[in-house]
Amino acid sequence: MRVVIAGGHGKIALRLTRLLADRGDTVVGIVRNPDHVADVRAAGGDAAVLDLEQTTVDQVAEVLAGAEAVVFAAGAGPGSGAARKDTVDRAASVLFADAAEAAGARRFVQISAMGLDRAGDSGMDEVFAAYLRAKAAADADLMPRSLEWTVLRPGRLTDDPGVGAVTLAESVPRGAVTRDDVATVLVGLLDHPATAGTVLELVGGETPIDRALAEYA
Repeated sequence: MRVVIAGGHGKIALRLTRLLADRGDTVVGIVRNPDHVADVRAAGGDAAVLDLEQTTVDQVAEVLAGAEAVVFAAGAGPGSGAARKDTVDRAASVLFADAAEAAGARRFVQISAMGLDRAGDSGMDEVFAAYLRAKAAADADLMPRSLEWTVLRPGRLTDDPGVGAVTLAESVPRGAVTRDDVATVLVGLLDHPATAGTVLELVGGETPIDRALAEYA
């Protein structure tokens, strides 16, 4: 399977690249910084240098040509302001979905976030609220499309070692989940196109990942 990942240098994306490459899939990570190409290659993938805030649909579609699946894992990241939450977490997702449609890449998995309805909560940090609104808008843009999309909304992310067990459902209590386990769930979602059209929340839990995915596959 040929998989293209937007935000290819992210912590989850590099883990996903390694898992896919280790089993023989072809992975291309889209990165903005040329200095990040080596890290993507070290994980077993190839890299395409594109700034999703500056590029065009046609340029992204060229990279997606021949892909069986794409994953949107990009984000403005810590330290970025409200404006970049919109241009990356929302607008780049919309651009990536447009490019997937143009390239004929049907399977589209999007990494979103839990608690998107909290953006208007009293006392909410302005930048974090902008992040939640951007993610919500990106999901809302994706869902009416004819792509075979799945939206994954993980809880608070940690760098602890993965445990191989999670809680995965349309609605779960707030909690944390390891980036290792998120990457493993993403592989499962790519392998189970029957999960298309679902929005799933993910936190750590006691259900083995294969069994958790089987509920939706």
